[in-house]
Amino acid sequence: MPEQSHPPLALIEAIIPVATLILLVALSYHLFGDGGTSGPNQVALVIATMVAVVVTRRHGYTLDELRNAAIASVSTGIGAIFILFAVGALIGTWALSGTLSAMVYYGLQLLNPNYFYVTTAAICALVSFGIGSSWTVVGTIGIGLMGISSNMGLDPAITAAAIISGAYFGDTTSPLSDSANLAAGAANADLYDHIRETSLISILALLLSLGVFWFFSGTASFDASAKMAAINKAFHISPALFAPLILVVGLALLKIPPFTTIFIGALAGGVLAVIVAPDRVIAFANADDSVPGWLGLVKGVWLALASGYVSTSGDPAIDMLATRGGMSSMLDTIWLVITAFAFGGVVEKTGILARLIAPIIGVAKTAGSLIAALVAAVVATNVATADQYLAVVLPGRMFKNEFAARGMSPVALSRSIGASATPTSALIPWNSCGAYMTATLGVSTFSYSPYAVFNIASPMLTIVAAFLGIRMLTRKASNLS
Repeated sequence: MPEQSHPPLALIEAIIPVATLILLVALSYHLFGDGGTSGPNQVALVIATMVAVVVTRRHGYTLDELRNAAIASVSTGIGAIFILFAVGALIGTWALSGTLSAMVYYGLQLLNPNYFYVTTAAICALVSFGIGSSWTVVGTIGIGLMGISSNMGLDPAITAAAIISGAYFGDTTSPLSDSANLAAGAANADLYDHIRETSLISILALLLSLGVFWFFSGTASFDASAKMAAINKAFHISPALFAPLILVVGLALLKIPPFTTIFIGALAGGVLAVIVAPDRVIAFANADDSVPGWLGLVKGVWLALASGYVSTSGDPAIDMLATRGGMSSMLDTIWLVITAFAFGGVVEKTGILARLIAPIIGVAKTAGSLIAALVAAVVATNVATADQYLAVVLPGRMFKNEFAARGMSPVALSRSIGASATPTSALIPWNSCGAYMTATLGVSTFSYSPYAVFNIASPMLTIVAAFLGIRMLTRKASNLS
């Protein structure tokens, strides 16, 4: 049976649900601050979804249609949900084994607080380009860098922003990046043409980021010897503790899917803990003499995977560093992702997003204004659907004909999408990417966003380049058809 057609929404009807969400999230931040992700933002998303249902019901959409749209949208987020579970498990076993503490220990030895932010961004950019995954970089190296920053007494918001800025450089420029491949595919552009053109924007945005993070550098002296001694006493630091990290990076380079890569890393952390610190594992499991030794080891690793490791070294600083992780620590974020995807499903199904974007296309008369309109549509999609992949695919689909009608190359479309959709997804608290960054790094999206220079600069530079006519390729000039 063909799908029933529905009359289009008026512009004000399309604005109401999205405006409701933005206002409620702003009110949530005003009332609850960073605690909004622990429930208030989820309530805001549910209310905004109900507003969307009420607004669109008069256009003939049935409750069954809207419910099914929400369920289908949430199902697309299952992959992200399982990655969140895997990251929580990885943090728990890496804390138990001492891998996280080893990252902090050697980081304190090698890194200097006077250039920590710029070094952090550079390291994350290099690794993310190699493996093509911002989530993997943030969920592994990023966690260790946050621990180092905390022990150096540095600003966690700037540190998180430096990690994210570097991580998203690789996500926009690496041929291994799934979002880069998706942007090229959405515009029917050659992948390597897309990478070449996007890299021009991304490299400039990264250089700008490094300059800003260098500006944030201080000149204070720092003696890490006492902290390093305390970490070594509690965890007996050695290079062997990096084995799970090396395994994760290797699997990522082999392009093993993120969930598999990260969860194998979590299991490797548990195995390493059993090998290097069995007494710590059994003590964490609270196993008494009636529990066989091997069963106590299983219990300890199981607990670290499920609910995270709780350090009881007696040193408050060490216990704060090492007490973390577990799948259960991600439940608030998963709650946020589910409600956000449900809202996005209703918004997409009812044509709210298309109605908001259509007037933007209509007023774009020049190539520069068309690119600006595309970037605005991408950001709006990231806000409304809470998913960076939809922010790549939907605007790509909606602008493709307009770009072709004006004789513009597919790579001009893909570059503009890739340089704006992927970076800005991390700046929106209820987007799956923003929620992931907050859950993993322990810093709210509102706190790190003002410092996430790469993520802000990339779409802005895309617009500036368009208005200046830089690399505005035509189909003939790019040899693409």
